[in-house]
Amino acid sequence: MFSKSKINDPGPQKGDAPKPAGYDKPLDAPKPAAAQGGDYKAAAPKAKPPASVLSSDLHVTGNMKTTGDIQVEGTVEGDIRAHLLTIGETATIKGEVIADDVVVNGRIVGRVRGLKVRLTSTARVEGDIIHKTIAIESGAHFEGSVQRQDDPLNPKGKAPEAKPS
Repeated sequence: MFSKSKINDPGPQKGDAPKPAGYDKPLDAPKPAAAQGGDYKAAAPKAKPPASVLSSDLHVTGNMKTTGDIQVEGTVEGDIRAHLLTIGETATIKGEVIADDVVVNGRIVGRVRGLKVRLTSTARVEGDIIHKTIAIESGAHFEGSVQRQDDPLNPKGKAPEAKPS
């Protein structure tokens, strides 16, 4: 708010070059505590980026994988792996879906794996669902089997391993 008047300050001496702000400290001046060692505190974590949206006029052929969120409104022929996957009412997925949270409003033809799986009233699923928790709203169409697993994201699941004889 207030600044010191420079009227009475002596001008630069002959041979002195102007110095940028912050360079007027001696080199052996003590450094701030944060820069000296273990007491450094990191800045606040970055905000989570918004979900990637695949619009209704988009047709994707191939697999997709992200650690973020995806909202699909178009058509995907391939597997999808994400943190949060939202299948819009106009969307069609032909492939395996693997996500921590899966919300299905549209159509999936293939296996669904998720910690939390939710089929809304407009959902159409043709395939097996492997989940930790599931919610199926009235009006959802589902054709396949449902299996609960503690770790549904692991493709091997709880299947016993065959031991050689």
